[in-house]
Amino acid sequence: MPNSDVNLYLVGFMGTGKTTVGRAAAVRLGFTFIDSDHEIERAGGKTIARIFAEDGEPAFRRMERTFIESGHPATGRVVACGGGLVVQPGMLELLQARGVVVCLHATLETILSRTSGSNHRPLLDVTDPAERIRALYAEREPVYRRAGSVILTDGRPLLEVVGHVVRAYRRDAAGWHPPAVPPSP
Repeated sequence: MPNSDVNLYLVGFMGTGKTTVGRAAAVRLGFTFIDSDHEIERAGGKTIARIFAEDGEPAFRRMERTFIESGHPATGRVVACGGGLVVQPGMLELLQARGVVVCLHATLETILSRTSGSNHRPLLDVTDPAERIRALYAEREPVYRRAGSVILTDGRPLLEVVGHVVRAYRRDAAGWHPPAVPPSP
C-alpha cells in the first residue's frame, strides 16, 4: 500500500537550500512545511544562537532529537532539518523510521557563498568560517551520502530542484514502510 502522506525529511549541509526547497515542495505535495530549527526556537523560547551560547550544543542536539521523536505529526509534513541533526548517532535511522529522507547537496563554493555574512549560524561564529565549513563538511558528508536520495542544488532553478525532490519522495514513499521495531537512540 503506497504511503502518499508519509513525511518528507530534507537533510543536508547548511546553505544547501533545505528551507527554500522544503517550502516549495510542501506546496507541490499539499503538505505542511516545518523547519526544525524554527520549531526548536519556538519551543525553547530563544534563538538557536542563544541556545548554543547559554545551554551549549549538546542541549540543542537533545532538543533536535525530542523534536524528531515527538515534536511534529507523523504524516503530511515536509520537514527541513538542521544541518547537524542527521549526523548525530541514531538520528538518520530515526528519520528513516519516520518517513522518506532526501539529502540536498551543494559544492563547498556554493555553500561558502550562500552562508557568507550569516549571523544566525552559531557554528560559523568563529575566526575562520570558511575553514569551519570545510571541516564540518568533510566530517558530515559521509552521513549525508547515506541518508537517501541526493539532489544537487548548485546552479539549478528552484522549480527544477523541487521537481527532483518531489519525484524522489514519491518513488521512495511508494515503497516506504515503518520498521517493525522502532530504532533505539
